[in-house]
Amino acid sequence: MKNRIAPLLPPPLRKRLLPGWEPKPVVAVVRLSGVIGPSQPLRGGLNLASVAGPLEAAFSLKGAKAVALLVNSPGGSPVQSSLIYKRIRSLAEEKGVPVYAFAEDVAASGGYMIACAADEIYADESSIIGSIGVVSAGFGFTGLIEKLGVERRVHTAGESKAMLDPFQPEKEDDVRRLEALQKDVHENFKKLVRDARGDRLKADDPAIFSGEFWAGEGARERGLVDGIADVRGKMRDLFGKDVKLKLVTQRTPWWRPGGGVGFTGGTGGPERLFGQLGAGFAAEIGEGLIAAAERRSLWSRFGL
Repeated sequence: MKNRIAPLLPPPLRKRLLPGWEPKPVVAVVRLSGVIGPSQPLRGGLNLASVAGPLEAAFSLKGAKAVALLVNSPGGSPVQSSLIYKRIRSLAEEKGVPVYAFAEDVAASGGYMIACAADEIYADESSIIGSIGVVSAGFGFTGLIEKLGVERRVHTAGESKAMLDPFQPEKEDDVRRLEALQKDVHENFKKLVRDARGDRLKADDPAIFSGEFWAGEGARERGLVDGIADVRGKMRDLFGKDVKLKLVTQRTPWWRPGGGVGFTGGTGGPERLFGQLGAGFAAEIGEGLIAAAERRSLWSRFGL
C-alpha cells in the first residue's frame, strides 16, 4: 500500500509521512529496429526523423537511471546512422544519463554504428555484430535494353552527372570515383568505432574493419561488445531487482506495419490513408517495392 500511495504525495509530505521511502529505479527503453534510411509508403524507415522524438522523451524521463537502446538493424544509410549516433551522444551528455545498447538479431554496419553511441554494448550469444564497411550495390540493364530495342538518351551539363547510370556500360573512371568515396565513408566509420570503443577494441585485428561480422562471443573477444546479456538481466544487475523498464513509444498510423523504431500504438483512420493517395502514389508504391527488395537483401545477408 505504501508503494502505491507514495508516488501520489507531494515530495515534502511524502518525506514527512514516509521517511526512508525511495521510488523504484526506472530505465527508459527505446527500440531501434529496421533498415536505416528514408521512410517508404506503408512502411517506416529507421532515421533521425523517426527516432528524434522518442529519444528526447527517453532522456527526459523523470528520474531515469539510464537509457537502454534495443538495436536490431542490418544497417543502411551511413548519414542517417551517423545522425542518430550524434543525437544519442548529444542527449546523453546534455542530460548526464548513461546509455546501454543491447543487440538483438543483428547490429551490423549502420546498426552497429548506432550501438556505438552507448557507453556499453551487450549482445545475445547468437546476435550478429560487426560488418564495419561500406557497400554500394545496383543493377546493370544495358543488355536488357538492347534486347528490347530501347535507345537510351542522356543529356547532361557536367561530365560526371550521369555517373554509374545503370542503363549505360560501366566506366572505369566512375568506378574509381565511387571507390574513393567509399574509402572516405569507411574511414569515418572506423574513426567513430575507435573513438567509441577506445581501449576495449582489439584494433590490431585487421578483420574488424574488413566488413566481417561475428556472433556474440566472437564480437566480445574483439571488443566490439562488452558482454553477453539481455536488457532485463543487465538492468537488474546494475540497478536492483526492482528496476522498472519503461518502453518509450511513438504513435504510428494504424496502416503502417511496424515503423522505423518498432513503436507500438497508433491512431488514425481511413482518411489518413487516403490522404496519402494522389497522382504520384502508384509511382511511390513501385519505388517502395524496390526498396522492400533492397531491405530484404540487407537482412538476408545475415541469414535473417
